[in-house]
Amino acid sequence: MKLYIWLFCLLVTGTACGQKKVDSNQNKVNNMEYNDLTPEEERVIIGKGTERPFTGEYLNNKEEGTYICKRCGAPLYRSDDKFDSHCGWPSFDDEIPGAVKRIPDPDGVRTEIICTNCGAHLGHVFLGEGFTDKDTRHCVNSISMVFVPVASKNLKRAYFASGCFWGTEYYFMKANGVVKTAVGYMGGHVDNPTYEQVSGKKTGHLETTEVEYDTNKTTYENLVKLFFETHDFTQTNGQGPDIGPQYLSCIFYSDEEEKEITERYIVILESKGYKVATMLKPATKFWVAEDYHQQYYEHNGKSPYCHVYRKIFE
Repeated sequence: MKLYIWLFCLLVTGTACGQKKVDSNQNKVNNMEYNDLTPEEERVIIGKGTERPFTGEYLNNKEEGTYICKRCGAPLYRSDDKFDSHCGWPSFDDEIPGAVKRIPDPDGVRTEIICTNCGAHLGHVFLGEGFTDKDTRHCVNSISMVFVPVASKNLKRAYFASGCFWGTEYYFMKANGVVKTAVGYMGGHVDNPTYEQVSGKKTGHLETTEVEYDTNKTTYENLVKLFFETHDFTQTNGQGPDIGPQYLSCIFYSDEEEKEITERYIVILESKGYKVATMLKPATKFWVAEDYHQQYYEHNGKSPYCHVYRKIFE
């Protein structure tokens, strides 16, 4: 009898009973509209795939806010529940009540987590690992989420160039009070520059790190000190073995206060006998570099080859 019912449904509606009708773009289920997805997003969110470890956009995000489902926009996680598990994917020890559903994974071992509202694949949940008091780890693909930051007057951005931006970012992203970093290009005359163009030494751009920090937890002055203490600011042709105009030392200031603070520390360094080669320029548009450059050493498990911390200031 069940077979006859199934065939009847198929003939009349073109859809087997009990199956959800999904359009070719996988963005409409049971007449509910969802956000359009890229092929890679579909592979993870619909096809239950996994993004490569240490490549996700939100792996090192420390900003305050809420993570919502990329497919339907439902709130999933709060930033207060995010922690660093060093597993290669964003980790949370709790979800917004009712937002995440747990189901057995087809592999028969793990437990899959999906968005309760739309069924989007998020990742997997693991218990008993002891990372936090809640003893729970939601291992979530960044690509399955969108981060909505809390509007805060305490967050500011600063821009530093000190040679290869991999090494510059390495130290800033670990600094107290820094909530987010990105590497890119600044100071040149070419719009939307590529790494290859900047490496060609004709764009005028410097490899630059954008540092977003919480003024309640650190100061611009602390960032300037870290900048000088993590590279050779006396080198005039690049940084370490990286030679070229794109590797020069420079602080891009956003206002007069930042300029004055930097100038004060240059005077301090000169009083210590250093010949400071660092340039001081007004900040212009920051062009974000290609994804594979972001948090490079964090993703590759390596350390900077031309940036070394040495304490200079008291």
